[in-house]
Amino acid sequence: MRPLVENFPFFCIFLAIVAGILSATLCHGRVAYGLTLASNAVIAVLSAYTLGYVCTTGESFVYTMGRFTAPFGNAIRCGPLQAMMALVFTLVMATSLIGGQRDLFHDVARSRQPFYFTMVDLLEASLLALVYTDDVFTGYVFIEISTIAACALVMAKDTGPNLIATVRYLFMSLLGSGLFLIGLTILNSITGYLLMPPLAQAVAALWESGSYLVPLTVSVGLIVAGLGIKSAMFPFHMWLPDAHGGATTTSSAILSGLVLKGYIMLMMTMMVRVFSMDLMEELGVTDVMLAFGLLGMIFGSLGALREYHIKRMLAYSSVAQIGYIFMGLGVGSTEGVVASCFHVLVHACCKPLLFLCAGRLSAVSGHHRSLKNLRGSAYRDLVAGLGFTVGALSMIGIPLLGGFVSKLYFANASLLTNKTAVVLLTIALSTVLNALYYIPALLGIWVKPAPEETAIVVADATAEELAFDRSFTAAALVLMAAIFVLGIFYHPITDVIELGVRHF
Repeated sequence: MRPLVENFPFFCIFLAIVAGILSATLCHGRVAYGLTLASNAVIAVLSAYTLGYVCTTGESFVYTMGRFTAPFGNAIRCGPLQAMMALVFTLVMATSLIGGQRDLFHDVARSRQPFYFTMVDLLEASLLALVYTDDVFTGYVFIEISTIAACALVMAKDTGPNLIATVRYLFMSLLGSGLFLIGLTILNSITGYLLMPPLAQAVAALWESGSYLVPLTVSVGLIVAGLGIKSAMFPFHMWLPDAHGGATTTSSAILSGLVLKGYIMLMMTMMVRVFSMDLMEELGVTDVMLAFGLLGMIFGSLGALREYHIKRMLAYSSVAQIGYIFMGLGVGSTEGVVASCFHVLVHACCKPLLFLCAGRLSAVSGHHRSLKNLRGSAYRDLVAGLGFTVGALSMIGIPLLGGFVSKLYFANASLLTNKTAVVLLTIALSTVLNALYYIPALLGIWVKPAPEETAIVVADATAEELAFDRSFTAAALVLMAAIFVLGIFYHPITDVIELGVRHF
């Protein structure tokens, strides 16, 4: 009989969906908020127990859903990497909701608040499904659910620019989904399978026999391009700054820290479990990903360097950080995949922290977003100032912080290939560019302005906004601690990632 713990991944997805349905029936946003946090807590406990189980056994397990068994039907596959990602994504989702609570209930109309949390719950279910799925069509279904939920989170703050950003986001997301579906259709037509294990065997047999090489190559290209567009891979990133920069603080944190990672995790799964890294390298896909990743690291940072709007600056920075992940995948080795997975964790903690702190610094400065109007804002909320500093220094790559370790792993991964020089030079250049826009921002929030300037800025803030925010403080401290853990006690984490990649 199957151990109860092997049902937990399915329970987590199902619980998130049920919480979303129940939230839509509630009249009060605060009640829906509490329900969402409660479901998050249960999912986190189940995910932690699952992680302990798979790390103890060192193996993956498959949970088959429905009456149809392999090679048909649909299934969930859980190993150390999947369980770890599910746990981190759930915890970051909870801290984003807690940390941005005050802005969330201020920016979202009261009548829409229950539906906002419905979208959050469905988004969490989608993230978990994209991490766990062992069936490519189930992955596509939850890609679409994630797209709709993410668009709802962007336009929850009902302003003209946000609606325009949502339309642009939806257009690009649907383009990515369409390419993915076309690639999936071609792949299914030449293999006959949707479950990943038999699909992988069929792909390997086709490649070995030389049959259907053109449609196989086209399907791989379309699938990678579709997921690349949805995860803001350069040069398909132009929708991201408006969508992430204009949304309410909680939405920005979730969108940047988590949503993009769901698509990336599905891409990693298909590259390693279905196609294999050897096939990706022989088709030249890894070279294209490496080139786009390196360009994204540079041009994302250049975009951030030109911005004076703090949240748009952080959004462009996300483009650069996504570039790091694609660079690691483009290296084409197991070490590169491990480095990319670790950077997913680092970015999932750093970017929500930065967005939450930016939102808080803006709130205590009369909701000004321009860096010049945020001068001295760190003194009006010390935790927000410290959190922004820790997140920014991690993104630059200062030792003892998570960002330094991920850059170190990327550099080590490049040493095992013939791409060492270009990777190391680009990492060095990107690090310098990161410093060029983060350090002026840090100096701005920590330099005390003239008293008359402070009085003008603070006059636009209400007494409630200037009051101590316990929820934000708790969330910021948790995320700061996570960044230090990733930067200091990283060996057990990378060991789990390496174990998970071996049993992808």
